[in-house]
Amino acid sequence: MRRRSLQIALVVLCIVVAFFVELPRLVDQNQNKVLHPPPYTASQPALILHQQLTIADLHADSLLWGRDLLDRATDGQVDIPRLADGNVALQVFSLPTKSPHGLNIESNEDKNDDIFWLAVVDRWPLRTWNSLTQRALYHARRLHQFASASRGGFVVIESAADLSTYLDRRRNNRRLTAGLLSIEGAHALDGQLDNLDVLFRAGYRMMSPSHFFDNDIGGSAAGVHKTGLTEKGRDWVRQMEARHMIVDLAHASPKTIADVLAIATRPLVVSHTGVKGTCDNNRNLTDDQIRAVAANGGLIGIGYWDTATCGTDARAIAKAMRYVSDRVGPEHVALGSDFDGAVTTPFDTTGLVEITDAMLQAGYSDPEIRMIMGENVINFLAANLPRN
Repeated sequence: MRRRSLQIALVVLCIVVAFFVELPRLVDQNQNKVLHPPPYTASQPALILHQQLTIADLHADSLLWGRDLLDRATDGQVDIPRLADGNVALQVFSLPTKSPHGLNIESNEDKNDDIFWLAVVDRWPLRTWNSLTQRALYHARRLHQFASASRGGFVVIESAADLSTYLDRRRNNRRLTAGLLSIEGAHALDGQLDNLDVLFRAGYRMMSPSHFFDNDIGGSAAGVHKTGLTEKGRDWVRQMEARHMIVDLAHASPKTIADVLAIATRPLVVSHTGVKGTCDNNRNLTDDQIRAVAANGGLIGIGYWDTATCGTDARAIAKAMRYVSDRVGPEHVALGSDFDGAVTTPFDTTGLVEITDAMLQAGYSDPEIRMIMGENVINFLAANLPRN
């Protein structure tokens, strides 16, 4: 009887271990697919030009999935070794802190939260289970830990001075890469604007008012009511600007976008999006919104997934970029992959040369490609991050 009980206990233990070890990996594998695995090919002119670029991407959700980003993975779309292989100088690591079940681009309530279950099975600290602010703090610490363990190969950028120092170092070592922390949705503040200081001290330098649902700051393009900025939201914009934190309008409702642009005194970004001119759906920007963001001095990051581009290859990405640059100039266009954002992409981050190649084929000049592939983001951050 005792031996039988021990056998049962061992079986249960194996099941529990498999659940907590394998399930997060399987979910990551299922949610973040790549249509075409590496290695990637391109024309010789594209390969040569790509190695000369300073590449920067405004949005990836890679922190969410619990991978050790210092390890090269075959799952997902981004890790630090693959950033180096793709010649990526800077990756914005954004964190969604809450995600409703049945996610869609039309209408979502905030009554349930799939990220809670991810926190449980991936063994996040208990304090993160019911606090969105604590989730953000936990993942900020993880990114800083990756930087500390990388022996200088990866750094976290928090100021214009950090960026300048890093770029000086990178001129002598093109495999160095860097990250910047961002948050999807100001519900990460747990309802308290005072938590903006807490997250700023943790290293966050970019935040959007909303994600897939309306909140107490503003409406979402995929919310139920798609409201505009609340009074609290207006205060949030002022406090963000006072700290030189960058307002990101990705996922914001049309009313929220208009309300933010009406009061913003600093440039802002739309970190990952498509445009209705090449892919007409509720998620993407209108021509008027494109022009308004550009008039504010902002950047529009073009995403790589099919809802953003209505395509499944680099040519569809380049087409959306061309649409924006034809209307407001290439100086307002950037990369906004949404890598590891529960989307399927044509390639992982080692395949960005395919975008370089597609832009060459679309008639972009070398200087324009340099701007869009990263120089616009680098210049924007140098001008808009806190100085020190």
